[in-house]
Amino acid sequence: MRETRGGCYCGNILVIASFSQDLATINPRICDCDFCRKHVAAYVSDPLGSFHIQVRNELEFNRFRQGSNTAEMLLCRTCGVMVAAIYREAHRLFGALNVRALDSRLSFGPERDVSPKLLSPAQKVQRWRDIWFPDVLLEAQLE
Repeated sequence: MRETRGGCYCGNILVIASFSQDLATINPRICDCDFCRKHVAAYVSDPLGSFHIQVRNELEFNRFRQGSNTAEMLLCRTCGVMVAAIYREAHRLFGALNVRALDSRLSFGPERDVSPKLLSPAQKVQRWRDIWFPDVLLEAQLE
């Protein structure tokens, strides 16, 4: 496993991710939705990897639903960085990381455009189950 770290600019949200393959073989996906375009987001994930998000102050942590209202975007209220997208299914959490929030962002392969807004909500969920990190751990605390 290849471990990488990152988070938001002010340090309120920390990320630790493990990838099953070399980072250079993973191509960040640039989503074509208006929200992701405005946040200049490009996502990486690994269905055989894992990631852990630690939030130091939950009061400065924001979750935002947009588009089909199925996924949640995780943002820092203090510095505004969008760190990840997650999808909840029963007691399971799937997720994708915004490569721009990772310290090793330059180690990944070339970015490529994707068009999830062409997919139905059910097709999006199936795609997330297939390519996103499974069993994401999200820890938040009040300071």
